[in-house]
Amino acid sequence: MPKKIGDASKHIIYKKIRADIITGRKKPGERLSIDILKKEFGTSVTPVRDALQMLSQEDLVTIKPRSGYYIALVSLKELNDMLELRQILERAAVERAAEKINKEQIATLKKVHAGFTDDADETYSRYTEENKNFHCQVAKASGNDELARQIGHIHDRLARFMIIVRSGKHMSDIHGHLIERLNAHDSAGAKKTLQKELDEAKMVIMDKIMREEAASWHLGTGN
Repeated sequence: MPKKIGDASKHIIYKKIRADIITGRKKPGERLSIDILKKEFGTSVTPVRDALQMLSQEDLVTIKPRSGYYIALVSLKELNDMLELRQILERAAVERAAEKINKEQIATLKKVHAGFTDDADETYSRYTEENKNFHCQVAKASGNDELARQIGHIHDRLARFMIIVRSGKHMSDIHGHLIERLNAHDSAGAKKTLQKELDEAKMVIMDKIMREEAASWHLGTGN
């Protein structure tokens, strides 16, 4: 059954605005005007509103009643909480995956890993999707689909901060080693490799934001 024109427009708008958020072209707190977006994409109100609703489900856009749509603000506490939640979820996933992963799943991880891009700005939004896909595939190998969905969601929320890190090549090396440990069903080795990635990502993100990015991202201190 062919897609409706409105459905296609919705996904095009969603992908473009999402990329603008992740790459920092649209900043936290910035208002998104439906009228302006409607003219920009040459479409009606409905697909624009639908796209913004999709982004709100990823916590990238905030809907304020009688006010409109805004790029979501994130406090330092919320960011730290998200990074800690990522650690909890992914440690659980890799421990189970090391026990259950099969040859087909290893092959899938190798295929995703082979597609990793470099750190250049023009490819980095693609990299964040590949990084998310890699970790979701690890989680799927754990046998827990809900765990994979939750990890995908936390990666969506962290994508605009991961892009600040510019750590693609180093991350790719770690992922290659993680595949080796999973293939050997080495739970301890897999957890150690994953923890290295998680700790380094958290340290670099928090350090860089505190030193260089806090003002431009309008990050609050939280409660």
